[in-house]
Amino acid sequence: MADAWTIGLIGGSGLYQLDALEEAQWLAVDTPWGPPSDELLIGRIHGVKFVFLPRHGRGHLIPPGALNHRANIDALKRAGCTDILAVSAVGSLREALAPGRFVVVDQYIDRTMGRVGSFFGPGLVAHVSLADPTCPRLSAFAADAAEAAGSAVTWGGCYVAIEGPQFSTRAESRAYRAWGADVIGMTGMPEAKLAREAELPYASVCMVTDYDCWRENCEGVDIAEVVAQLHANAGTARRMIVELAKRLPETRAASPIDTALDGAILTAPEARDPALAAKLEAICGRVLGRSTR
Repeated sequence: MADAWTIGLIGGSGLYQLDALEEAQWLAVDTPWGPPSDELLIGRIHGVKFVFLPRHGRGHLIPPGALNHRANIDALKRAGCTDILAVSAVGSLREALAPGRFVVVDQYIDRTMGRVGSFFGPGLVAHVSLADPTCPRLSAFAADAAEAAGSAVTWGGCYVAIEGPQFSTRAESRAYRAWGADVIGMTGMPEAKLAREAELPYASVCMVTDYDCWRENCEGVDIAEVVAQLHANAGTARRMIVELAKRLPETRAASPIDTALDGAILTAPEARDPALAAKLEAICGRVLGRSTR
């Protein structure tokens, strides 16, 4: 089934506004999981509908560990998003991934602690596949758009998500490199997990701001350098969004991720917690009425 695109755009550090949106208006969205990071800015670029959410709120008010990821994803789903593009600032764990480069990641290592990582729970149990946590179709469009915007782009990479808000120790940074991680950040998880549970294809464009502290004879992360690179990256990121709008096909073909919950809910209908089922209506109302037997 072909349909129109509605791109949910989650803007991370450095990307707090989207001036290219036409007929833009802010919309407050309530969710059963609490308030999202901010209102949603809805508009169009080259005819494509975008729903923009500043991940940390306008003015960067919310630290990584306090983000309400469930409310953010739920709000985007309620706003009619078909896909999500996340833009994040990251540190580099590889010499070749220099500050200023964009990395379109395709894998994650989740080292966060204390964050709620699922919409499901006691009374309504589900298990989705996360072997390939990002959408290859949207990721490819985003990589092409980033190149067209003037960025050096690496297509593919592993993102290690840490709790923060502190940066990693040298021992941790070197361990993550040994594990195969390429970039390090604080917000990619559980955002990507929740997008999959919401059946929203998810792509992540990571803007490298600095080298993490794994390098020999180098100082630790300098926040002043990070902020300076954030500002340099932000203009390129905004151009990337415009280029993405130009590259999307006029109609959106169905994605396998659109039906990621088929067969994933294990709790029998008669045993489900009605209160949790009601909270999940926007996320998985499509499948809640089906028997799992």
